[in-house]
Amino acid sequence: MLNALAKNPKFTPRRGPVVLAILDGVGYGKYADGDAVALANTPVLDSLTVSCPHTQLKAHGTAVGMPSDADMGNSEVGHNAIGCGRVFFQGAKLVEESIASGKLFEGAAWKEAVSQVISNGSVLHFLGLFSDGNVHSNINHLKEMIRRADAAGVRKIRVHALLDGRDVPETSALLYIDPFEEFLDTFRNRGRDYRIASGGGRMKITMDRYNANWDMVRLGWEIHVHGNGEMFRSAHEAVETLRARTGAIDQDLPPFVISDDGKTPVGAVQDGDAVIYFNYRGDRSLEITAAFESGEDFARFDRGRMPKVFYAGMMEYDSDLHVPKKYLVSPPEITRTFGEYLCASGVKQLAISETQKFGHVTYFFNGNRSGKFSETLEDYREVPSDIVPFEQRPWMKAAEITDQIVEAVASGKYPMIRFNFPNGDMVGHTGDLDAVRVAMGAVDLCLGRIREAVKAAGGVLIVTADHGNADDMLEHDKKGNVKLDAEGRPCRKTSHSLNPVPCIIYDPEGKGEYKPELRTGLGISSIAATCLELLGYSAPEDYDPSVLEFR
Repeated sequence: MLNALAKNPKFTPRRGPVVLAILDGVGYGKYADGDAVALANTPVLDSLTVSCPHTQLKAHGTAVGMPSDADMGNSEVGHNAIGCGRVFFQGAKLVEESIASGKLFEGAAWKEAVSQVISNGSVLHFLGLFSDGNVHSNINHLKEMIRRADAAGVRKIRVHALLDGRDVPETSALLYIDPFEEFLDTFRNRGRDYRIASGGGRMKITMDRYNANWDMVRLGWEIHVHGNGEMFRSAHEAVETLRARTGAIDQDLPPFVISDDGKTPVGAVQDGDAVIYFNYRGDRSLEITAAFESGEDFARFDRGRMPKVFYAGMMEYDSDLHVPKKYLVSPPEITRTFGEYLCASGVKQLAISETQKFGHVTYFFNGNRSGKFSETLEDYREVPSDIVPFEQRPWMKAAEITDQIVEAVASGKYPMIRFNFPNGDMVGHTGDLDAVRVAMGAVDLCLGRIREAVKAAGGVLIVTADHGNADDMLEHDKKGNVKLDAEGRPCRKTSHSLNPVPCIIYDPEGKGEYKPELRTGLGISSIAATCLELLGYSAPEDYDPSVLEFR
């Protein structure tokens, strides 16, 4: 049980709430062309930047617990860092270290999976995101597990490849598939039966989150487990055919099944097999895990034949519910989060977003904790997201979220309010520059309403982000020139950026307690201490420093 926070002797809280606005995927672009944030009509954000204390915060790489500064940030690690006030090694780093040390292969889950398929003469299946984006997974981890499985004597492996095009270039699937087939050839030439068995775009199958669209998971189950779907002789043929037919980028490609005769899938999951889901990030791992692990009471869709398999995840995706039951690498142990300290101090809080980012302002913000710290001091509100392509409705649910925030600010019930506008990230991932400009315009309109509500209530508004995305919508070469495709068109970028994000303090009733120049050189983990200080508390000693310098 945490002790209550000490009061901040240098600051008396304002009469209104502290409101933390997380503009998901909104950073400061490096290039003028492709920066949809700068290109959009955002008079409110522009005005706040010019008139308020502001600084830039690092939101990628080691500042958020990733292996190196070449690694982009993401919403999971970003909200972890914002919510816990310091930096923890995250999934990519933990898995990398566990593989390098060999600890993963010494663990009980790995040994059980390998033992089961060897003793049964059955198949080891690997399912996960097929890229080196290092946000949900890394194909290099998959390759090392295959090497180790081969060394242990596993004769038959099937890979179920979820195509990315979201954390990596939008039509890069064959740049992973073709070298991977050559990699598998080195084992097949020695008599191993190692093959890609199925696949499809990550936004079409399997990787749903927050119960937004269980039909994605159902379709993935049919493809991966039962081998029911359109059949092709190879993943290369599938991607080329489906891309020509649909014009879709990788994340939206329809699913496919590999078959030698056009009738029989090469990799349907059978009794006695073992399945490893090699994504390490939790939000898009929980639903497919539930399909494998839930008993007869599973009611999300009809699973049909339910094979009796050993199932393990790369990591524990929910440390409260202990999901999955078996996993290869232990997740970071994040304790003493911002929200937990506020509960210990008797501060009532509201967290709100739409479905696409609801878990980010709750589960990830609270250090990968699925429940509340206090039923009486925490209110969580989820606005159901639309199930449509985000570029078709780029405003998403910003207005509905704003309605509730404006009401909550005026109510006086919540000294602390946090929310997430998903638009910059979710629409940014589509690669549609025009849609992102609309998305940013919608966010700005809503931000204006919230600013006025905060002003009327005498509160403080903090504007920040978890990582960049909308600020970097075109691929650039090392010289800063826009890359062109074979037809001379600019190459769209659908992944997160490595750019810094804003930290703006709108404090209309400020009395000069802190310097107008905010600290520089900090990461987004500094947001927690900043919020605590503006609430009138001193941050814990081991929290990363606030952006505020008191006089």
